[in-house]
Amino acid sequence: MEAANYGKKKILCLHGFRTSGSFLKMQISKWDPSIFAPFVLDFPDGIYPAGGKSEIEGIFPPPYFEWFQFSKDFTGQTNLEACIDYLCNYMETNGPFHGLLGFSQGMILKQHPPIALFVSISGSKFKDPAISEVAYKELIKVRSVHFVGERDWQKLPSEKMAAAFDHPLIICHPQGHTVPRIDEETVEKFSSWIRHGVVLQRSINVEIKHGNRKKVKNGQRSWLKGKL
Repeated sequence: MEAANYGKKKILCLHGFRTSGSFLKMQISKWDPSIFAPFVLDFPDGIYPAGGKSEIEGIFPPPYFEWFQFSKDFTGQTNLEACIDYLCNYMETNGPFHGLLGFSQGMILKQHPPIALFVSISGSKFKDPAISEVAYKELIKVRSVHFVGERDWQKLPSEKMAAAFDHPLIICHPQGHTVPRIDEETVEKFSSWIRHGVVLQRSINVEIKHGNRKKVKNGQRSWLKGKL
């Protein structure tokens, strides 16, 4: 398995409230495996045991976890800083990660190491002004795709989340607050977006390497000139 994944970039996949990494992995398995074929997907569990009833009880076995806790009106958070610190450390220790995939609660802010792509499923912005006025002050310039459900109680927040990104790809579906089953047309659209990102990143890497070589050569010439 490790040999098959050698050289592949990693995507960190963060599950929703009071579920688990294993549950999100099962949900993503509904999608055509070709979509994420260029990547290795990592599904960690949230750092806190579920503090109450999980909506997937009887559907998927425990244990269940949460990344942090919301107030009833979703305007305040508890343990968010600890969550961010943990995930930033996780990314540094287990990375590098090429991108993030998050369902609902499964997302973090700009403090994490740089990423090249972001996949949001039923995601939403933080409502706390102390966070939102900083995190969303400017457009987030990361390639992003946002799945928005027509029957999702988070539909409007998901649309607002997408608007916080520069040139987002928005994929609408008729389902609710879930990782949706997607048709062939959507698979092709999503896969094409992934492939384009991989090619784009390779081009950027080549340009960076070429630029570094030029800097080294120019530096060598300046050093030689000083010696002559």
